[in-house]
Amino acid sequence: MFTLILQILQIVSAVVMITLVMLHSPKGDGLGAIGGAAQMFSSQKGAESTLNNVTGYAAATFFITSFILGYYMF
Repeated sequence: MFTLILQILQIVSAVVMITLVMLHSPKGDGLGAIGGAAQMFSSQKGAESTLNNVTGYAAATFFITSFILGYYMF
């Protein structure tokens, strides 16, 4: 049961991380290039900062669940 929960968490964090990485702009525009999306945040710089933080948390969750699942599976 514990491994099933971790596997679901890992899949969800992987999908979230893929989505967030696709939102990053290679030119540094970020969410401001989408048009209107940056208005949710205080500024374009704040949008990039928030996007970077959430991506980092998703990546950390993915790596932690990978290590724990690797330990319990083998």
